[in-house]
Amino acid sequence: MKVFRNLKLIAAVLAVLTFVGMAGFHFIEGWTWFDGFYMVITTFSTIGYQEVHPLSHTGRIFNVALILAGVSLVFLGIGSLTQALLEFSLRKFFGRRKMEREIDRLSDHYIICGAGRVGRSAARELSRKPAPFVILEQNEAKAGRLPNDWLTLIGDATQEQTLRQSHIERARGLVAATTTDATNLYIVLTARGLNPQLTIIARASEEGAEKHLLKAGADSVVSPYNFAGQRIAQCSCARTSSAFLTPPQLTSGWTLKLARFRSMQTLSSPERPSAARAFARSAA
Repeated sequence: MKVFRNLKLIAAVLAVLTFVGMAGFHFIEGWTWFDGFYMVITTFSTIGYQEVHPLSHTGRIFNVALILAGVSLVFLGIGSLTQALLEFSLRKFFGRRKMEREIDRLSDHYIICGAGRVGRSAARELSRKPAPFVILEQNEAKAGRLPNDWLTLIGDATQEQTLRQSHIERARGLVAATTTDATNLYIVLTARGLNPQLTIIARASEEGAEKHLLKAGADSVVSPYNFAGQRIAQCSCARTSSAFLTPPQLTSGWTLKLARFRSMQTLSSPERPSAARAFARSAA
């Protein structure tokens, strides 16, 4: 920001002026460097203490110039700092009000609970469509690191009030993507009670959590770790198979195509829908 650049410039000029004042009192009046530093600080701060030592006529002229330059810079720095604080506060306030108005206008949107890796990945996919969405995150620091064009609501997604603030009654889908299965389970129960027609996709970290989330009301349950393991195995098998089917110079490109084909088969398998299929089906 321009204001912060001005503050850095003022601070640098004040530091140079302080050294010039110390040198002036040292060479003009013969004071020690510390006495000169003390005199400069009392002058710039306008405290009004008496002079450390009596000044000569030349020393008084030098001190007048130092007062005019130093005090002007100090007040200029105070004004710039006040301006920076006001701009930051006003920008934050009006930015939050604008985001709240945009959230109030949401309809047929998606609610992403949790701004972790899974939640951010889901938000990126929705923003590419584009599809309207809002992210619920309890950690304000984590929410502050999200892109500015993503609608974010600070609050506990397990609370009815927070879900109502995101207008769950008008939402199309909800993604429970927090890091703990217990929290996701509570979010699913609360969301299903507020909107029985809502499409709910939940993240499961533990293998035994899937059935509990489905019973709680989730339409689809996704396990990122299981999905990653399946993709690694599929890519490994595809690479081994393509080595026998293609010449060495074509192995790299056809391996990638075969891996994509097999992963697409897996995504379209009716037995166990993956994260991409479940989310794409809800967002369609």
